[in-house]
Amino acid sequence: MAINLQKGQRENINAPKFTIGLGWDTNNSSTGSGFDLDASVFILGDNGKILSDSHFIFYNNLKSPDESVIHTGDNLTGDGDGDDEQVKIDLTKIDAAAKEICVVVTIHDAHNRKQNFGQVRNSFIRIVDDSNTTELVKYELEEDFSIETAVEFGRIYNKDGQWKFEAKGAGMKGGLEDYLNKYN
Repeated sequence: MAINLQKGQRENINAPKFTIGLGWDTNNSSTGSGFDLDASVFILGDNGKILSDSHFIFYNNLKSPDESVIHTGDNLTGDGDGDDEQVKIDLTKIDAAAKEICVVVTIHDAHNRKQNFGQVRNSFIRIVDDSNTTELVKYELEEDFSIETAVEFGRIYNKDGQWKFEAKGAGMKGGLEDYLNKYN
């Protein structure tokens, strides 16, 4: 049985290999054009900065150098039930310098399309144990992000040798560029 988290809650991840599933529904009629939401992952060191450019995982760089983080590909519409995008994590392969994995979702071309997360509903992040497909944790975004075009859904971090998940729900209005600036 999955643990449903609230913003700020933390939970141990007792699985060395797991899948991060991200899902959402959009209100396409509000802007006249379709939404393209994109999941990105930043692999950070002790200093809170990205280990290298190749440790920024997104639709144009689907794998970390050690293949511990693999993005399964870009979903251009978000249509259908379940996960819209997935990221596979293998903590047995992760670089020893990696201390945090941040999961961010952005709206592609949000400014030109006049789109924001206030037009997105039923957003969630979940972690599924790959060994038995059990959902370990789930966090459903309940806030209304009426000006934000990027949201950090959650982070996985190493504390004293134990990997944990924190439900973040922190939005930014500058899109992916804000997160690139924050973590570089």
